[in-house]
Amino acid sequence: MSNQCIPKLAAGFNFLKSYKIEKGGKDFVEYSYVFTKGTQYMINICAPKEPTDGIVVSLFDSNRNKVATSKVNGQFISAIAYPCNTTGIYYIQYTFDGSTSYCGGSALGFKR
Repeated sequence: MSNQCIPKLAAGFNFLKSYKIEKGGKDFVEYSYVFTKGTQYMINICAPKEPTDGIVVSLFDSNRNKVATSKVNGQFISAIAYPCNTTGIYYIQYTFDGSTSYCGGSALGFKR
């Protein structure tokens, strides 16, 4: 699933990393990545059932403050874009809200 997400990055974004999203025995799946100030990042979600099958991606800064999420006003969106203003470690967290398969893929891209 993660490889299917790569070509779905918006125009102008360069691929950085792909992620597997598999629930396993946890309530969420989390990865970390160092974001650089002045760079815009995009994280998208691919799931077996469109658009996201209840998978929500949330982005947290180094202080664990939520700075972006793909669930907005009860709607699931398949990608989030984040303009980074502070260089540091960011946490990419995937949760499951009504998901049927609890698995999917994701891609992280950037543009300057």
